[in-house]
Amino acid sequence: MIGIYTETIQTIPSLVVVDAEKKNEALPIIAYFHGFTSAKEHNLSLAYLLAEKGFRVVLPDSMYHGEREPDIPKLKRQVSFWDIVMQNVKELAVIKKYFEEKDLILDGRFGVAGTSMGGITTSAALTQYPWIKAAAILMGSPKITTYAKTLVESFKKVGNLPVTEEMIENLYEQLKKYDLSKQPEKLNDRPLLFWHGEIDSVVPFDHSYTFYDEVYAVYQNKNNIKFIKEPNQNHKVSRSAILETVKWFEKHL
Repeated sequence: MIGIYTETIQTIPSLVVVDAEKKNEALPIIAYFHGFTSAKEHNLSLAYLLAEKGFRVVLPDSMYHGEREPDIPKLKRQVSFWDIVMQNVKELAVIKKYFEEKDLILDGRFGVAGTSMGGITTSAALTQYPWIKAAAILMGSPKITTYAKTLVESFKKVGNLPVTEEMIENLYEQLKKYDLSKQPEKLNDRPLLFWHGEIDSVVPFDHSYTFYDEVYAVYQNKNNIKFIKEPNQNHKVSRSAILETVKWFEKHL
C-alpha cells in the first residue's frame, strides 16, 4: 500500500509518498517541485506512480505557496518568483540532509524534478549540486537569465514594477550562478529528461529545446539525455509526460 505522510522538514511543509511497508527503509529518493501558484498536493498522482516503482518521493511546498502562502498581494508573489526559485534550491539541500541523517537514502541515489517553476528550480539545482544523480525538467527553462529578462519586460508593459532598475540588475547577476545555460558542463553527463509542449504560452518551448540541442552534442552517453516534445500541448503536463517521467527515473535512478 502506498502511504502519504505529512512531514515538516525544518520549516518546509512536505508530503512524503512511499510504500508503507518500506517507510523506514533506505530507498532512492526524488524531490519534486510544483509550479507557480500550485502546491505540493497537486503532484500526488505522479508521486504515487513513482512510489509504486520503489521510490520515496518528497513533495515540498515552495515559499509563498500551499501551507506557506501568506496573505500577500498577488503582485508581491509575482515579483518574488526568482526569490522562490533560489529558495527552493537552498531548501533542496535541507531536504537531502534531513533524509541523509535518517539513513533513508539508498546508495546516495537522489533525483530531482519539477513542473514549470519546479522545472526551473531543477535546472538551477543542477548547477549547484553534483550529488543529484538524475533529473527531469517538465516545461521549465534552463535559460533562467534570459527568461527573467522576458518576464521583467512583460511586467513593464502591464504597469510599473515595484522594484528599481538597480534591483533588477542585481537579480540578473544573482541568477547567473544558477543559470544552467551558462555552465552546461555542470551537467557532467548526468541523466536529464526534458518534456515540453510545443505551443507553451508561459515558458518558451525554444529555451529548453535549443539548450537540449547544444548539450546533446557534448554528452558522452547519449542515452542520458532526452527531449520529449508534445505537439499541440500548451502549459499543462500531459498523462504521457507523467508516465515518461516515471520511466526515466526507473531507468536512471
